[in-house]
Amino acid sequence: MTRVAAIDCGTNTIKLLVADLDPDEGRMVEHVRETRMVRLGQGVDRTGRLAEAALERVFAAVDEYAAIVAKHDVETTRFCATSAARDAENADVFRSGVEERLGVAPEVVAGDEEARLSYDGATRLLAAGLAPPYLVIDIGGGSTELILGTDDGQMLGAQSLDVGSVRMTERHLLSDPPTVEEVEEATADIDRALDGCDVDPGEAAAVIGVAGTVTTTAAMVLDLPAYDRAILHHSVIACDRVQGVTSRLLTMTVGERRELPFMDPGRADVIGAGALILDRILRRTRVDSMLVSEYDILDGIAWSQV
Repeated sequence: MTRVAAIDCGTNTIKLLVADLDPDEGRMVEHVRETRMVRLGQGVDRTGRLAEAALERVFAAVDEYAAIVAKHDVETTRFCATSAARDAENADVFRSGVEERLGVAPEVVAGDEEARLSYDGATRLLAAGLAPPYLVIDIGGGSTELILGTDDGQMLGAQSLDVGSVRMTERHLLSDPPTVEEVEEATADIDRALDGCDVDPGEAAAVIGVAGTVTTTAAMVLDLPAYDRAILHHSVIACDRVQGVTSRLLTMTVGERRELPFMDPGRADVIGAGALILDRILRRTRVDSMLVSEYDILDGIAWSQV
C-alpha cells in the first residue's frame, strides 16, 4: 500500500486526508481526516481578491496540517485549491504561502479537473446496486460541480457552475433570516446557472451527493443528535425531504442554525444557500432519493497519487 496525504482547499473549508491506498484491491486505510473552516473565499465574489484575514486563517491551518503530515511518513502529498483560488487576483500570495509552509506547491485546479476528482472520490469505493448513469453533485462554497458518469468511472459530462453556498449567501441572502425577495433572487440565479448547464440532471438514474452542504442537509433530514460520518455515509434520503429542510433553514436565523446539534458553526451562515442549490438541482432529476457520500474530492485527490 502507498501512504499519501491529500489536501483540498475550497472556498469555505480546508481538508486533510492521510491514508494507505491499494488501487489493485480498491482498499483504503484511513489514518487522518481533518476539516477546518477557513472561509478562504470571504468577499472574493465582490472584490476579486483573497482577504488578508482569510489568508491568515488558511496559513494557520496549513501549519497545523504540515505538522500532521510530517508525523505520518507519507510518500507523496498533493494540495489542490478550487474556486476561490481560481477567481482571485492575488492567488500568487496564497500559492507561495502554502509552499513555504508545506513544501508542496498547491495546484489551482480547473473546473473540469475538480469535477473529475470529485467523481472519482465519490464513486471509486461505491457499493454495488446503484444503477448508472450516476449524477455526482458537489456543492462547494464558490462553485457547484455536476458530473454524469458510468459505473466504471467514465465521465459522460461535467460542468462547474459559479454558484456555491458562500457565493450565493454573499450575493443574495444578506438578511438574517433571508427575506422572501432575497430567496427568490438566489433561486433565480441558481436556476439561470442550471439552465445553461451542459449536464442534464434528468439523465441520471441515480444521484450521489457529496461535501459539507449535502452531508449537513442530510443530517437535518435524518434528525441526527450529532454529526455522525458513519451514519451519513451511504445513507439514502428522499428528495422531497430536502425541499422541506431547505424551507426550514431559510426561515431560521444564523443563531438558530448554530443551535442545531449536527451543525458546524462555520457552516451555519451559508447552509441555507447550499441547501437551496441542492434542492434546485434535485428538482430537475427523475429520481426520488439521493445517496449521501462522505467520500468526495479529497478522496479523489488521494487516489490520484497512486
